Amino acid sequence: MAVLALLIPSLMLGVVLMLGRYEDLLLPPVQPPEEPVEPALGRLHP
Repeated sequence: MAVLALLIPSLMLGVVLMLGRYEDLLLPPVQPPEEPVEPALGRLHP
């Protein structure tokens, strides 16, 4: 029983870590949307 008490949490941790790595490999990298570049002073003329 002591073996199960040590084995089960370590296996669960391994599964969670593997799923995290698997998800990172499958999903494309998230890129923030590009915002239009405006002058530093803003619009002086309407």
